[in-house]
Amino acid sequence: MLLFLTISGGMYGLGAAMGAPKAQRWALIFVLFVAVVGILLVFPEDHALRSAFGGNAEPYLLLGGFAALVLIYRAILLRLRARVDTGSQTQEPQKGSFSATELDRYARHIVLREIGGPGQKKLKNAKVLVIGAGGLGAPALQYLAAAGVGLIGVIDDDTVENANLQRQVIHRDEDIGLPKVFSAQNAMLAQNPHIEVRPYHRRLTEQIASELFEEYDVILDGTDNFETRYLVNETAARVGRPLISGALSQWEGQLSVFDPKSGTPCYQCIFPGAPAPELAPSCAEAGVIGPLPGVIGAMMAQEAIKLITGAGSVLRSEMLIYDGLYGETRKMTLKPRADCPICSH
Repeated sequence: MLLFLTISGGMYGLGAAMGAPKAQRWALIFVLFVAVVGILLVFPEDHALRSAFGGNAEPYLLLGGFAALVLIYRAILLRLRARVDTGSQTQEPQKGSFSATELDRYARHIVLREIGGPGQKKLKNAKVLVIGAGGLGAPALQYLAAAGVGLIGVIDDDTVENANLQRQVIHRDEDIGLPKVFSAQNAMLAQNPHIEVRPYHRRLTEQIASELFEEYDVILDGTDNFETRYLVNETAARVGRPLISGALSQWEGQLSVFDPKSGTPCYQCIFPGAPAPELAPSCAEAGVIGPLPGVIGAMMAQEAIKLITGAGSVLRSEMLIYDGLYGETRKMTLKPRADCPICSH
């Protein structure tokens, strides 16, 4: 056996030095193996060649059997891997195409005349950034994910608290203490694994806003402070992205689409300056009915879907106001302001 292993190692090494393919090297070793087994089985017991290779064929037959099992096992693994790869290609279609699962999932969109297959492809290829994963962000994120928006970014520096769960329905009790962006990501992917979610666990600042916004097609603002709202509006106007903005307090909510690139007003045209704190108390101070963020957040997601697919008309130059206490809605017409420092240039 030692002589066989020595000769085999020498043949393999010499073949490698000469640049011979591995298959050829192993083929030569197999020919040597067959020749040695033949010698041990056919030649007389006292023959010199038989003695040189150990005199007994059993160790070689055991070695050959073990090698055969290894090769069979390897072939099975390769075949299984090929089947998995084929299945993966079926489940993860190329950009713009749909698997059978996705076609069934989005069937109610596809049969809509205003969306259809082309509109659903636009959703799949769209990139939407949501600012805030709280009251307004939670339902907007859920419906954007369910609708099949291909890439959804969410930026928020906050963590889930017990007091959030009364209205921020994307988070669960077990998520308390978890960053909101990761809690939201988990819920969105659990609902629709065919999308991509990019969580940004940080505060939106002037230093990162422009570069971040340029990566997305549509911006949704679900924040609850005017400083961030003005930053979001200024950045969206500067990089030419439509901004869907929602706000709420107690029983009332409002939303609009600000898109000065299309000749419509921006957020600062309508709200030139932040109101005094006592005139615009936070939800923690004034309270908010639980379903209200769901109503306005879902409307924000719907405006995003219409923007992406071209369905219907979006709330450009209009503001929708919803009064949940009395079940009333009304619209206001908005106009650009000539002296607006953001969009009048």
